[in-house]
Order: sequence, then C-alpha cells, then structure tokens
Amino acid sequence: MIPLKVLLGRNGFPAITILLIASNFAVFFHELSLGPHTLAAFFFHYGLVPARYALALAGHRIALERLVAPAFTSMFVHGGWLHILGNMWFLWVFGGAVEDALGPMDYLGFYLLCGLAAGITQTFFSWGSSIPTIGASGAISGVMGAYLVLYPRSKVLTLVPFFFIFFVRLQAIFMIGYWFLIQFASGVASLAAPQAGGTAFWAHVGGFLLGAIVAVPARRRVAWYPS
Repeated sequence: MIPLKVLLGRNGFPAITILLIASNFAVFFHELSLGPHTLAAFFFHYGLVPARYALALAGHRIALERLVAPAFTSMFVHGGWLHILGNMWFLWVFGGAVEDALGPMDYLGFYLLCGLAAGITQTFFSWGSSIPTIGASGAISGVMGAYLVLYPRSKVLTLVPFFFIFFVRLQAIFMIGYWFLIQFASGVASLAAPQAGGTAFWAHVGGFLLGAIVAVPARRRVAWYPS
C-alpha cells in the first residue's frame, strides 16, 4: 500500500518538513557526484556502523565523534533513487500534519530524536555488523507513529496494487497499523541473519514506537478536520 495524501485540513505551512526534504536531497545530490569507491567510503564515514560500538565497548580506542556524529548524519544519507524518493514521499505525506500538531521547532527536535532512537534500536539488533545503517526511514517511522496517535481515524488516500491498481480511503489506524505490523514481522524474520544487511526494519520499529509515545501528550490539543 502506498499513501498518497492525508485527508486533513492544515493550519500552517510545513516549513520544517520541506527543509528536511531539501536537506536530504542536497546530501543525495552530493552523493551522485562521487565515484563508487568514494561513495562507499562516504556511507561508512557518515552511516551508523554497529561494529564501531561493539569495538568501543570491547576496549578499542575510537574517537568520540565517530560514535556520536553518525547517529545524526546517517539520517540524511541514502543509497539510491528509490531509497530517497520512497522516504521523502512518506515524509511529505505525513510530516505536515505532525508538524502542525507539535509546532515547527518541537517537530524538528522530535524528528531527530526519533531518528536517534531508530539508530539505537537497529544497532542493538544488528550488533557487530560492519554494514552502515543509512536513511531517514527511522525518523520518518517516528512521524508515522505520531500521526497514528494524533489522527487515528483520519482518512489516508491509499494506492493498493492488487492484481489491478485501485485507490481507497483508509483510516490511519488501519493503513499505518498494517504498515507497522509488516515492519515488525520483517524485523523478527531478519533475526535469522542479522549480518545480512538490507532494509533496517528494527530502525522502523524503534522510531515508530518512540514517535507514538512522544505524541501522546500532544493528542489532547489536536483538532482535525477532513479536507
């Protein structure tokens, strides 16, 4: 299922959401200018590499900035066109409504916090892996978790490819809830080969859960109206 639009009226302009999307594309366009070997080094330098933390805890000397900075820089690095377009589309669909609810600066802090939680969760479940975790999907999962808590019965216009392509209006609790169950089930399945790489499903789970929890206090002051 692919969300196309949330059927909500917006009160404000989604400036932070647009800024985040622009920042991600700026980094991605820089990546396109790099050669294959330089790009691989770029991923390893700015991505979140679980092995670094395992080595640090084992007593190896690793510069503090090599442990802290990638927890944030990894959120702005993507592995290809499909990766960034998919992530930025989901951010665009759900981000504006959450930004409305939280306010611009709180939303920015919330986004980064969810990305940090996502990285920590993925690192735990892929402990010792030398494969960099990259992408904004963990932070965006937090945005989706917040959206589900804030607007559970709002409608999401959704594209469903099932033999034929058709469009349905699904309540967020069903559309996002189904998405989360897929991420969780895929994360459990990935435990059989934690070093194999691929989609960071546990980052999605960690980001989503934190986003949902953090959004609970804001739910009382949110009013939504169908667009």
